[in-house]
Amino acid sequence: MLKSMTGFGRAEGQAHGVGWAWELRAVNGKSLDVRLRLPPGFERMEQAVRKLAAQKLSRGNVQATLNLAHQSGSAAVVLNEDMLTGVLAAIDRIEAQSQRAPSSAADILAIRGVLESSDSSRDEAEQKALEEELLASLAAALDALNDNRSREGEALSNIMLGLINSIAQLTEAAEQDPARTSEAIAARLQEQLNRIQGANADFDTDRLHQEVALLATKADISEELDRLNAHIAAARELIAAGSPVGRKLEFLTQEFNRECNTLCSKSNAVSLTNTGLEMKVVIDQLREQCLKVE
Repeated sequence: MLKSMTGFGRAEGQAHGVGWAWELRAVNGKSLDVRLRLPPGFERMEQAVRKLAAQKLSRGNVQATLNLAHQSGSAAVVLNEDMLTGVLAAIDRIEAQSQRAPSSAADILAIRGVLESSDSSRDEAEQKALEEELLASLAAALDALNDNRSREGEALSNIMLGLINSIAQLTEAAEQDPARTSEAIAARLQEQLNRIQGANADFDTDRLHQEVALLATKADISEELDRLNAHIAAARELIAAGSPVGRKLEFLTQEFNRECNTLCSKSNAVSLTNTGLEMKVVIDQLREQCLKVE
């Protein structure tokens, strides 16, 4: 089943005196890009979080946020002395150079990292156990995100299959177009000659036959039709295979467009040109849908 690149996932938990909630939001992207918002003190989880996300997802821009809530009495506010010293030194330099008014204590404490929240009783073993719980909860949030993306992907599959069916119908219409026959080409060429030389003009019939054969060869779109049918079969197989196939489908739409352009350039009749132009519109609609698929 195909998966959309957009979706939402959430998972909650509670352990070791801490409650938490993971929130994941995903949108379209050329590759997998995970952006994290972790609470102070949990930055070391970043590598493990990215590794787990890469195992569950293959494509899309994902915003992962971890919100923590300490149980009553379990959290303590810690002043980061090193951070505070650096901030104060920077403020002194800025105020001396710009002659700005002195910063208040509230302004300084609002700077991220100056004040940190931690569990005063949690040792390294408990911290590691909490992080393992958080990663297990993240896996559940990623599964929820994938479920959400799969539901939207099912709708996308139906839309894309409908567009592929339209391309197949237009390919069949091009193949059955009466303008492709040698007789039709000869009739059009004869009509043009009659308009130029007059209906009773004396002309070389052998040369006419040669020109008809040459024009028929240039106007032959059999190879383009064969390749279009092959691309149609490949697209259906990719959709049936399921994600991740978004990039492959994007490349395939480029091949669809290339064959359609050649078909239009070889067209020798308005009807065939109109079929090709209509096909280009459908191919562009298919490409837009492919950009949403993981």
